[in-house]
Parts: sequence; C-alpha cells; structure tokens
Amino acid sequence: MNQTTKELLNLIQNSTSPYHTVAASKKLLLENGFTELKPGSDWALAPESKYFVTVFDSSLFAFRTGRKGTRGLKIAAAHTDFPCFRLKPAAEVSTQGYGTLNVEGYGGMIVSTWMDRPLSLAGKVVTRTADLFKPETHLVDFKRPLLTMASLAIHMNREVNDGYKWNKQKDVLPLATMLGQDSKDKTFFQKFLAQELGVKAEDILSFELGTYPVEEGCTFGLKDEFISCGRLDNLTSVMGCLKGIMDCTDTEGLKVACLFDNEEVGSNTKQGADSLVLNNLLHRIYGKLGLSQEALYEDMANGFMLSVDVAHALHPNYVDKCDITNKPLLGGGVVLKQACSQSYAGDAEAVAVVKGLCEANHIPCQLFVNRSDIKGGSTLGSMASALTPIRTMDIGVALLAMHSARETMGAADQDALQDLITVFFGK
Repeated sequence: MNQTTKELLNLIQNSTSPYHTVAASKKLLLENGFTELKPGSDWALAPESKYFVTVFDSSLFAFRTGRKGTRGLKIAAAHTDFPCFRLKPAAEVSTQGYGTLNVEGYGGMIVSTWMDRPLSLAGKVVTRTADLFKPETHLVDFKRPLLTMASLAIHMNREVNDGYKWNKQKDVLPLATMLGQDSKDKTFFQKFLAQELGVKAEDILSFELGTYPVEEGCTFGLKDEFISCGRLDNLTSVMGCLKGIMDCTDTEGLKVACLFDNEEVGSNTKQGADSLVLNNLLHRIYGKLGLSQEALYEDMANGFMLSVDVAHALHPNYVDKCDITNKPLLGGGVVLKQACSQSYAGDAEAVAVVKGLCEANHIPCQLFVNRSDIKGGSTLGSMASALTPIRTMDIGVALLAMHSARETMGAADQDALQDLITVFFGK
C-alpha cells in the first residue's frame, strides 16, 4: 500500500459525516500553514497567503492568494457528503421488546449493501444553553458498532434473490438494543446520547446523525491494485482538492478549493454548490484584496474550474451497460466526464485543456459518456458554474459499485487525480 492510498484511507476513516470531513480537512490545512477565517467576522487578507473558511460546519473553502498585482482564477470543487441512512427526530421504535431506530435515506444508495453490516453513527448533537440563539453543538462519532439492519431469512422470503424491492420505511430500521423490562421506553436513544455526551437528556434539543459501516478500507487484488472502501464517492475528490491546494507553489492569482455539502440531494442548500456561497466568497476575497468587481468578472471569464467527482468504470460483468466507445477502466487514470445534456459541465475547450495538462505531465486519462439509452447521474459542476460563470470540466476517478456501502477503485487512479489537480493549481 503506497503513501497516497494510506493517506486516502486515513482521511476516509476520519470522515464519517460531512461535519467530520470538514474537521479532518481543517486539521490537514492547519498542519500545512493555512489560517482559519470566520464567516461572521471581518477579514484581513494578504498577498501570498493561505486561508480557509467553513460554512455551516459541513462545507469548506480553502484558498491561496497570489503575489500582489497578479491576476487569475483557478477553482477545484468536490463534495463532503455521501449516501447513508440518517436518523429521524424522535427516532426510538419499540417492537416486541426490540429497540430499533427510525431512519430515512440520504441520497441514492444501493440498499442491499447496507444490510447485515455493523454500523456506527456520526454527526452532531445540539444541546441547550442559556442563550437560545446559540445552542452548543457537539461533534460525535461513536467509532464502534452500534446498529445493524438485519435481513429477513431466506426461509421467510424465498424471492429475495429474484429482485426484492426494499421498503425504506419498513425493511431497514436498524436494530439498536433489547429493551427487556423497559419495553415501553420511548426515549432509550435519547438517554444513550445523554450518557455518551455527559449531558442531561432533557437538554438535547436536536441531532443530525448518519449511519456508516465500521469496517475499515483496504487494498486487494492479485497485484494489490484495487481499493475497497466506503465513501470513495466523494472523499477521493476531497483528498485530491486538498492535496492540490496544499502542494501548490504557483503564486499567480487566486486558487480556491471548494468542498460543498449536499451534492447527493441536489446541492440546492445554503452550503451547497447550487447556491450563492461560492459567488459571495469570491466577491468577498476580491474586495478584501483591493480588487474591483470588474476584475473578478474578467478573471471568471478567463478562469477555469475542475468539478471533481467520481465516474462509472466499465463493469466486467455488465459490459453492455457502458457506452460502446468510451469505456473507463479501473487503474486507467483520471476520467473526463462529458454529457451533451450538460449534466456534466464541460465543452470542447475544457476537454482540450484537461487533456493537454494530462499529456504534458504524463498523467493517464480516459473518457466517460453515458450510454445513450441510460440516464446517467449528475454532479455539482453545472450548478456551480451556472451561478459563477467560469469554464468548467467534470473529472474524477472511476468506481465500481458507486453508492454501495463499499465501493471499489483502482489504487493508481488516486495518484493520477492528485497529480492533475496539483499541476492545475501550479507546481
């Protein structure tokens, strides 16, 4: 296992919710000399300096200012969230002595892959304080198996292997405890949270907690050439953007790494790519650097953004699901994702720029386009570039089993992705 893979798996292990992804990213940035800014405070920015700001705890924007008098704008963007099951409020469900939890699906996951796995919980819990407008937020990750979504035995569901349709309200309620004599306890989870946090149960006002598989990621293959892990979508891209902005040595103009939340549910949130958060940030940075609004508009017109999210690899058992001429493979390098519908951002010039960067720096790359009769996915690039008009190209590493509880990628592709983003920013 090479150093790049070790760093990626370490980030994933510590990024068990969007809030933890931001916390892990902050730690890396601080270790690499970046200064944290507060969104609700006045900023004093200097040339040739490194900063980051978090937005509502689950999005993060890191940027490097260039030498005084230089201009230019380069952006690389990824997302911090991933499909999972999240707890509903008043989550406790008591059934014949069993204590289960009421959950809902976040994003489009492959439900069957979540069954019968040891699951933990991570996110945040908010408790009462004297100031009603400033409750206390606790970042929590229990880091141990707490739950499982138990399948019904095949003897009771003989058709399970013939294409069973999972009911997300009934079939996936995770088993949490046996209640015994407390079978009518409607607050058993609230009490558990209170005990874990060392607070009073009545002081817990709300929580945002999601499930995640506790098994760690690993490499596999006869040549150790694959990575198996949860949350490769999209922490591969988060790692790539962080490494690119940290390793950048170019001092021309502004470089920005954007880690948005809520891509898996459409991005149309206050901290998502389909909002004004990036546009506002750029206006604020340019203003604090003494640059005009006209300068920003000029730099947008001449700038470039990489929208970094995972791509579909050709599946050896389902070759017919792939386009007949564009067939990305695991280990084949960075994938350039295209769609004439513009569900993936890009145009001929954008493709040429990224291909040129890859060729000039000996970085392997390949192309992805959906089969014409299969509706594909989308990502944040088209939305972000519609609100902040800048030439954009969608790229990423190729995956098998995207949105499974455990996905597969080629280990070498992370090196290719990080190399591309680093040379894009300038090194």
